[in-house]
Amino acid sequence: MSAVITAMITAVVGVLGTLFAPVLTQRVAARQREEERAEADRLRRLEERRAAYTAMNRASRQFSTLLKDALHRLRDEVYTDQERTALEEARLDYRDRYAEAQMIVPVHIMEASRAVNRVLAGVDAAVKRLDRGRAHPTETPDSVRHTLTTEGDPQLATMRQLMREDLGVRD
Repeated sequence: MSAVITAMITAVVGVLGTLFAPVLTQRVAARQREEERAEADRLRRLEERRAAYTAMNRASRQFSTLLKDALHRLRDEVYTDQERTALEEARLDYRDRYAEAQMIVPVHIMEASRAVNRVLAGVDAAVKRLDRGRAHPTETPDSVRHTLTTEGDPQLATMRQLMREDLGVRD
């Protein structure tokens, strides 16, 4: 009797294995596809952040550079419409990159970019006042450039470092 029971148990296990093998295979494949989708989504989001960081870093550095150039030219009284146009284009590009980044970057990066934005926007306003002859009493091209250099450059460096860390770049 024991041999018969053993044979029946073996047959039942064999039939159940045959019946459940496709179900088990399907579940394993579905789990694997879900893991692959999750990894692809993670990589896509990382690439979006990398692209946003690259664009924002480039635009903020360009805007800062053109602000410094404008301040030198204002000091030397050789600021032309061509420089005004280039500065305005850089400001608009920076504004667009900043707005795009706001939608996808983590809060700590946004806080750093806000600090940069405050300095750049303040210096841009001062450049416009200087250009129009409506500067505040303490504003000169050199004092505004000093603000941009002592406040803006370190803020840009901090923002760039946080972005690099968020992307996994370690020095």
